[in-house]
Formats: sequence, C-alpha cells, structure tokens
Amino acid sequence: MKKRVVVNDTMQRRYVYYRTEPISCHFAPEFRPELTPKQMLRMGVFGGKYMTDCRKEFPADWLKRAKLCSTHQDPQLNFFKVNASQPLSVWRRKDWIHPQDPRGWFQWYCRYYMGRRSEDDERQIKRWRAIRRHVAQLKANCPPGALDCRPRQRQALLHWAYDSRRI
Repeated sequence: MKKRVVVNDTMQRRYVYYRTEPISCHFAPEFRPELTPKQMLRMGVFGGKYMTDCRKEFPADWLKRAKLCSTHQDPQLNFFKVNASQPLSVWRRKDWIHPQDPRGWFQWYCRYYMGRRSEDDERQIKRWRAIRRHVAQLKANCPPGALDCRPRQRQALLHWAYDSRRI
C-alpha cells in the first residue's frame, strides 16, 4: 500500500513522501473536513492561484472544472468573489509553514487526503479545528442561508474545508 511520491515543482525539488493510507480514508477521529480538495478547487479557493504548477502530484479529475489561474490571484474565481487570503509571506512570518508543505495548510490537506501521514498532522489538525470559531460567528451574525453575509469569513472557512453554505 505504501506509495512513494516524488515532487518536482516551483517550490519543491526532489521532495519525497509516502502515501501510507488509502485515499480519503483513515483520517484522525477529530479531523472531519466538510469538503474534499476536489470540491474546494471546483468551488473556487485562493483566487485560483493554487495548484497551477503541481498538477502531476494529484489526480487529474481534481483539476477538471477547477477554478485556476496560473498568472495571478483572481478573487473573482473564489466562490464568494472576495479575497480572503493573506500572502504566503505572512504565513511564513507567523511560522505557520512547515518545510514539507511550503504552500501551507491546503497543500498539507491535499497530501493528507491522498494518504500521506506525517509528524505535522497533529499541528495542522489543531489549526483546522481552531478555524471553527468562524462558524459560530456566522451563526450569531447571519440569517440562515444568507450567503452574502460576511463573504470574507465564508471564503476563509472554505479555504479550510468548511462548507458555510449549510449555515
């Protein structure tokens, strides 16, 4: 079952990891994302600027109908049509980036979803759980189903695999 993956893209050269679990199986019990990476890419995340140079690493069907832009970040590609991202430089400065996943949480999630398990899993799952506080804020401040209420917060939740359309 162990599958070796070698990554060669603009951010990593000859990075090797192993997929030790079946795809989308055996997640940590406290980690229950509401959206798959494929669903997120189709809905529109990160202004389309994510995954444009690492297509070989992930299933081709993730990229069919994905909202991507290889030249720049375009908030109009996001599901909620707003920019809810901080620059990668901010993430680096706050020490949120682990060297194995230089693109951040979503890269970690994609690789975890595909079956990689690593020493960074616990930290990333704790970060994912902490974002849930935004769900409570939406529930407290927005009428049910009002997708135009707090779009930046909704887009940020989407970036973390939470589906605020259900709120």
